[in-house]
Amino acid sequence: MHSVKIASTRFPVLDIIKNRWSPRAFSDKEIADELLATLFEAASWAASANNEQPWQYIYAKKGSEGFENVWNCLMPGNQPWAKHAGCFLIAVAKTDFEGSGKINPYAHHDLGMANAHLLLQAASLDIYGHVMAGFDKTALTEAMELTANQEAVCVIALGYLAAADTLEEPYKTRELTARSRKNISTFTFQK
Repeated sequence: MHSVKIASTRFPVLDIIKNRWSPRAFSDKEIADELLATLFEAASWAASANNEQPWQYIYAKKGSEGFENVWNCLMPGNQPWAKHAGCFLIAVAKTDFEGSGKINPYAHHDLGMANAHLLLQAASLDIYGHVMAGFDKTALTEAMELTANQEAVCVIALGYLAAADTLEEPYKTRELTARSRKNISTFTFQK
């Protein structure tokens, strides 16, 4: 991992959090099925409203028709580097409750919790994820044959790290730039 990508925190946080980041340079190393299962298991233990667990993951490994279908739905700014990922995950929110069929207003939040668990588990295995909102939602919904109560919220490119030199600009510079975050005083308020 590039040392510049290790978060420099103002207060102590877990190393796994400091070390998690969103690379664009991925190697050709394949992600084993057992490791993908481990990531999905980690996601399954996220908290959710009424224990609904409204997350679903559709995945496509590099070299498959599904991978190409997902790649074709990415925005042009993501396609040049994302093509090297070992796997794409489509994180889907099931937007209604199982029992009642009523709208689940917490589905997106709960999917985000599951994604965080998945990404931290991945980082513990030296697998990195880059979460993307830059995709054609209509095209992806059609390509994956999602139903009215399934919403593709993001696409996650997963893989092992490669050298930043494998990237073209502007991606190479982004890969080598230190991470930063807002100061906690800008988003926390005591009453």
